[in-house]
Amino acid sequence: MSLINKEVQDFTVQAFVNHSFQEVSKSDILGRWSVFFFYPADFTFVCPTELEDLADKYEEFREAGCEIYSVSTDTHFVHKAWHDASERIRKIQYPMLADPTHALSKDFDVLIEADGMAERGSFIVNPEGRIVAYEINAGNVGRNAEELLRKLRACQFVYEHGDEVCPARWQPGAETLTPSLDLVGLL
Repeated sequence: MSLINKEVQDFTVQAFVNHSFQEVSKSDILGRWSVFFFYPADFTFVCPTELEDLADKYEEFREAGCEIYSVSTDTHFVHKAWHDASERIRKIQYPMLADPTHALSKDFDVLIEADGMAERGSFIVNPEGRIVAYEINAGNVGRNAEELLRKLRACQFVYEHGDEVCPARWQPGAETLTPSLDLVGLL
């Protein structure tokens, strides 16, 4: 079953952000774009490369009006310990959400029940709190922040210009497509 247009359920979780613990809830994501970036666990191998990649692009996501939320089933205390211990993770300025109860992992359908960890899932959520794009990767395949940023910008463009669509590899300022009513039956 597709998660496209699914509304994120109410949630309140602990987060590690800006060297402190904070609560993050659904109300924090409404009215702005969000990326939920699930990963299996802190203190692992592929995860820090992905999270560092996102940290390097964080300002561009912010300029696009988007907040990034990294999410694992670890606690906020483990997030802090990892942040303190890892040079790569120390670069992170976005909130690191703790999901030890698996509420978010279940809502976004990325929980690996047998392991108690999340799949590598990237979700773009619109200002109404609805999932508009997502991708799930195998645990041994890292993701690319540049491509996620491109997808975010395409989702934002389509959200603002509902009658236009973005072709493959679309970038802001590039040509878009306007589906013809004559071709609707062929799509």
